[in-house]
Amino acid sequence: MSGNGLRALGGIKVLDLSRVLAGPWCTQILADFGADVLKIEEPTRGDDTRGWGPPFLPAYESATSPSGESAYFASCNRNKRSIALNFSDPRGADVVRRLAAQADVFVENFKPGGLCKYGLDYASIAAINPRIVYTSITGFGQDSCYSSRAGYDYVAQAMSGLMSVTGNPDSQPLKVGVPISDLSTGLYAALSTLLALRHAEQTGEGQHVDCSLLDSQISMLGNLALTHLVGGVIPQRYGNSHPTVVPSGVFDTSDGVAVIAPGNDRQFVAMCAVLGDPEMASDERFVRNRDRAINRVALEARISGLSRNFTGNDLVERLVAVGVPASRVNNIEDIFSDQFVRDRGTVHYFEEDGVKVPSVAYPGRLSRTPARFDRPPPQLGRHTASALKDWIGIPDDELEDLFAASVLRDGAAASGEKV
Repeated sequence: MSGNGLRALGGIKVLDLSRVLAGPWCTQILADFGADVLKIEEPTRGDDTRGWGPPFLPAYESATSPSGESAYFASCNRNKRSIALNFSDPRGADVVRRLAAQADVFVENFKPGGLCKYGLDYASIAAINPRIVYTSITGFGQDSCYSSRAGYDYVAQAMSGLMSVTGNPDSQPLKVGVPISDLSTGLYAALSTLLALRHAEQTGEGQHVDCSLLDSQISMLGNLALTHLVGGVIPQRYGNSHPTVVPSGVFDTSDGVAVIAPGNDRQFVAMCAVLGDPEMASDERFVRNRDRAINRVALEARISGLSRNFTGNDLVERLVAVGVPASRVNNIEDIFSDQFVRDRGTVHYFEEDGVKVPSVAYPGRLSRTPARFDRPPPQLGRHTASALKDWIGIPDDELEDLFAASVLRDGAAASGEKV
């Protein structure tokens, strides 16, 4: 991968008042491509996720974070600068408004109306800066019957119907193993922000971007949503099986389990040959996918009896060699030990105080303007003074007064660093 030195979002200024995951996931994407993201944090504890551990990063131990920063926080806050600022104090809110006047993007994830009392809502900020893209991330949007409710990933998974189709048919509904509603909302928020930025570049006109966890998760139902809307079907849980493509699932081997997922009739015939039962492909119950779907129980039982004759690695290698999609079921350690991760540069390491700080790279590979990883996740308030000077040229005497009043906190000063 090569770049031309330009950054896709170079020169874009982002004021980030978001916390936890969906908002920070959005702003980390913007930061990866060159946006200058200032993360505004409450001065005494910062983003809640700083304490969501163990594990913690020992390189980040300081007076403000004696245990170090959590791996959770580090997952979504690289390439940003941290300002520790109390905007519940009118002087702090005034500093935020001054920053907003210089910003291209403002991201927040408070309940609808939650920033009005500080004069930091969209109407107030747009009056100062009409070209600003103001992105709000909530649980249920700005104007729904549920808008006043707090938003949580788990609740969005439950309400959207996602949990109803996750798990085995005879089990309780299950949530996905990662906070998929938060993550997908962060992605949609980043995309929507970029679309609004494009409009602002063309017209000089900003706008309010309204993203919610429930909207995003409903969208992520994908084909299952249309299965219901077109056919009136209520999708059910199929466990590790596919609702319409058969066979597709987890099958026992002599030393574990493997996923086998032939996607068409040709691949099904090839799978049967590898399993040592080519006659299975000509069985009238299994010839076409629609037949296999009707007779899935008998087919999956037959495959399970055959797959146990192979080790997992042997079976997967044989299937992949003839073009049948298959894999061992990795744990997290397995995938990060895989050659693929090394080939793709999936893990980036920052050097911080002599300690390596890992980060999972942005997955999209852009040949001219690739993502870059310039700053590790920041200590709380590490850039308070320097960022305020950069953006608004705040005078030294005002800084001193705001530090003395605990409106601001300088993490760099607290840790003895200069930035």
